[in-house]
Amino acid sequence: MSAPRTTTPGSPLIESPERQALRRAVADLGSRYGSAYYLGKARAGLPADELWAEAGKAGYLGVNLPAEYGGGGGGITDLSIVLEELGTAGCPLLMLIVSPAICGTVIARYGTEQQKRQWLPGLADGTRRMAFGITEPDAGSNSHRISTVARRDGADWLLTGRKVFVSGIDHSDAVLFVARTEDARTGKLRPALFVVPRETAGFEYRPIPMELVSPEKQFQVFLDDVRLPADALVGDESAGLLQLFAGLNPERIMTAAFSLGLARQALGRAVEYAKARTVWSTPIGAHQGLAHPLAQCAVEIELARLMTQKAALLYDGGDDLAAGEAANMAKYAAGEAAARTVDQAVQTLGGNGLTQEYGLGALLAATRVGRVAPVSREMVLNFVAQHTLGLPKSY
Repeated sequence: MSAPRTTTPGSPLIESPERQALRRAVADLGSRYGSAYYLGKARAGLPADELWAEAGKAGYLGVNLPAEYGGGGGGITDLSIVLEELGTAGCPLLMLIVSPAICGTVIARYGTEQQKRQWLPGLADGTRRMAFGITEPDAGSNSHRISTVARRDGADWLLTGRKVFVSGIDHSDAVLFVARTEDARTGKLRPALFVVPRETAGFEYRPIPMELVSPEKQFQVFLDDVRLPADALVGDESAGLLQLFAGLNPERIMTAAFSLGLARQALGRAVEYAKARTVWSTPIGAHQGLAHPLAQCAVEIELARLMTQKAALLYDGGDDLAAGEAANMAKYAAGEAAARTVDQAVQTLGGNGLTQEYGLGALLAATRVGRVAPVSREMVLNFVAQHTLGLPKSY
């Protein structure tokens, strides 16, 4: 069962005819699978491989990657459309945030020619996947406290540390890990990025039991002197945060798109139900007690969509500073809109909102993703307070 659309595809004032056509095409693909497929895979503990493969073959997974490496030559704006529309259709593929958006973007921007040719074509057509490991048990949202360390051993690197909440390792070919290397001039540790194939010796991963109903599992990772060749390093080890944020801004934009898809899916189900469900000879949607909250959700979704489009366009235009501010705001706005909309959708359906038939109960946990990851709503507010408003730093 797939959700009806309750908002029109992107405005022609913002999106080109080509991007509107992309929305329609991805929505059609998603509707052929729908939430029954997605939730069925999740509850069976299986990946959504059929949808992933078809989306890759159609060029949707790599729409943001360079054309010379098999991608579509577009940007995060295009990839966010793909995730939003799949989510609206009931198939919010979390690995779209990770594999092409974070890892693909970082490698396309900073990888060597060999790394680009090795990874980008497969990431673009879906035949290869890459996970991303940054979060640590003690560091949380503080990327400056990452304790995973890479140290030189001759021409090789030795990687040691621990990561948590790494999505989709079990069906990925490699993981792009954030570690820290020692600056030879200052002795300080600086972030650096390493590609680690999944079967590398010393790399152990274990599933984290989650309440999320998702085909993509979460893992904790243990890295014990994992030996890597010199070419496992992506980019320049001295570039530090510059390379890291090349992936983190797309991550925030894509998380906003993920939340928007959930919100639109839930609103579609609630509106459909409110039109059809009749009590005391009147559709329940005629009552303002239900109609007004749903209308408010529609307004908040559309506002969040506009901010997400702004963030994506700024990022694709190369304005990283402005994109960082907009990406944080978009992630916040979309996360809040999704949480409110799913809650209201469940309330609209009453007891039916918690049945598997309508699929809304699973979205209650899923909407928390956009509020706690990849950075919490509180840290977004800290960012806005400090960088947008110029208030003193609070942490």
